[in-house]
Amino acid sequence: MSKTRRTKRRASRHRRPGMLIKAVGIVLGAGVLLSVLLVAPLRWVDPPTSAFMVRHWISATGSGAPRPRLFHEWVDADVIPPVMALAAVAAEDQRFPEHVGFDLVQLRQAWAEYRSGGRLRGASTISQQTAKNLFLWPGRDPLRKALEAWLTLVIEALWPKERILEVYLNIAQFGPSTFGVGAAAWRFFERPAAALTATQAASLAAVLPNPERYRAAAPTAYVERRSRWIRRQMRQLGGIAYLDGVWPLRASTPAQANASARGGRAPP
Repeated sequence: MSKTRRTKRRASRHRRPGMLIKAVGIVLGAGVLLSVLLVAPLRWVDPPTSAFMVRHWISATGSGAPRPRLFHEWVDADVIPPVMALAAVAAEDQRFPEHVGFDLVQLRQAWAEYRSGGRLRGASTISQQTAKNLFLWPGRDPLRKALEAWLTLVIEALWPKERILEVYLNIAQFGPSTFGVGAAAWRFFERPAAALTATQAASLAAVLPNPERYRAAAPTAYVERRSRWIRRQMRQLGGIAYLDGVWPLRASTPAQANASARGGRAPP
């Protein structure tokens, strides 16, 4: 082999690591840019649907149902009563006003319980659930969890807390084929979301762990117990004042105004 060829081969070997680093940098940069382009507009533009809603519709269509239905109605934050926002926070993510996407306290507790022989439970925040429901798919596979973590960081960086909670309440599933508090209020309580009482809000929040199984309008004993626990948590958090700076605190109805004065309680 000539000296020139040996020199070229050595130079090629030296270039490979640099080319690989450059390629990885390009891929990562493209991923960051795509994430920002995907998330940033939704700070101002209401998403017409979500990945979970699309998945549900496709699944229903594939099952041969004659007319797959999906109930969804967008409701702006200033129309959703504060007690509904508080019920969701009390049920799903009590440190929502404070954390930056991940509840490290709950994560440590869940890990400690698992190390002690308990079942590994989830500790997802409202921000994480918003990222998952809006863009991803269900499951616990590492790819989905990694994408969820990244999108959570992007959402927290680009959206205010009010917007995160507003989107969450409009895309979360509250019952079979029912997504968002707007549709849930009409289907289960025959009223607009603005007229929900604290008791009804707690009932809706109580079914969030398994909305296909539990019913807000026909609650099981478990849902009743969970609903009562959520109402206690709402009071212990200090009522809707807990969401000051995170949610519009104007009560939507006289019942909501009375509920605010009593720390989050409203007549059924």
